[in-house]
Amino acid sequence: MRLHPFALAAVATLIATGAQAEPATYAIDPTHTFATFEISHFGASVNRGRFDKKEGTVQLDKAAKTGKVDLTLQIGSINTGTPPFDKHLQSAEIFDAAQHPTARFVGDQFTFDGDKLVSVAGQLTIKGKTQPATFKANQFACYDSPMLKREVCGGDFETTIDRTAFGVDYGVQYGFPKNVRIVAQIEAVKQ
Repeated sequence: MRLHPFALAAVATLIATGAQAEPATYAIDPTHTFATFEISHFGASVNRGRFDKKEGTVQLDKAAKTGKVDLTLQIGSINTGTPPFDKHLQSAEIFDAAQHPTARFVGDQFTFDGDKLVSVAGQLTIKGKTQPATFKANQFACYDSPMLKREVCGGDFETTIDRTAFGVDYGVQYGFPKNVRIVAQIEAVKQ
């Protein structure tokens, strides 16, 4: 069978453009996305809190195994379950929400092991200071949401940071640790 020259050109174009998948864009679902933190309290217990207001996007190219996540957290939405503690965390002594109302993570280095997402590395900004951070993927999956009738991708990620690198020094002189564990539960809906 002999193909017409126009058909050959069309096939060549499809091969050239079809081999490179376009990254899909996903909007963060705020009802399934939370960033929580944990810090030891004198070795006796663990203080925990989360940020209730957040927004962001994810770009993911599954075929190329690349992506970008851009997540912004509102410091004023911190929630520990104890309002006086929330106010202290928002104060100039700790997060200084008045001067630095948001924290942000921009990750553009996705690492895969086969088809499994292993980690996302990028830049974390807290209190106006930016440092590298890598979030390990404890689990990650994409699924077709029966409620939304769209694809949703998400997972659980974690990292440990030295809070003093971001100027969050309160309590170090009393023996509070510098290290803070951050756990990020993220789901994003394909647009």
